[in-house]
Amino acid sequence: MSTLDWLTYAAKRSTTEQGLLGQVFATYQSIEDCTPDTLADELGCDEKTLKQLSLCRKPSGDGFAEQVKLLCGRFGLEPFALANVLRQVEIMGGDSSNGDAEAGLHRTGTLQLAALDLRKKDDPAS
Repeated sequence: MSTLDWLTYAAKRSTTEQGLLGQVFATYQSIEDCTPDTLADELGCDEKTLKQLSLCRKPSGDGFAEQVKLLCGRFGLEPFALANVLRQVEIMGGDSSNGDAEAGLHRTGTLQLAALDLRKKDDPAS
């Protein structure tokens, strides 16, 4: 196997490992229905760099901003682009580190949204 083959295998495996950017990127691609090429373009890198980035730990905690800057400096990315992807996955409920129930995910992995029941004040049913 060549180095690129190993990198491809490792990046694919990272999509199932909690706490790695590969899992975040896989969730983002699912939410946005985009390809790895599209995600790489959004981040301002090529697909090989995206695979390398997939093997890194996901920034979190109090040092989130600093961790994003370090990753972006290492891989030549714009911090805003990476932070945007990370926050979008977090907001859309794809951050499974809090547990599926807390993240708003049904056990099937689909996002469940609650509807508000707005009734008029003069409605006798209220």
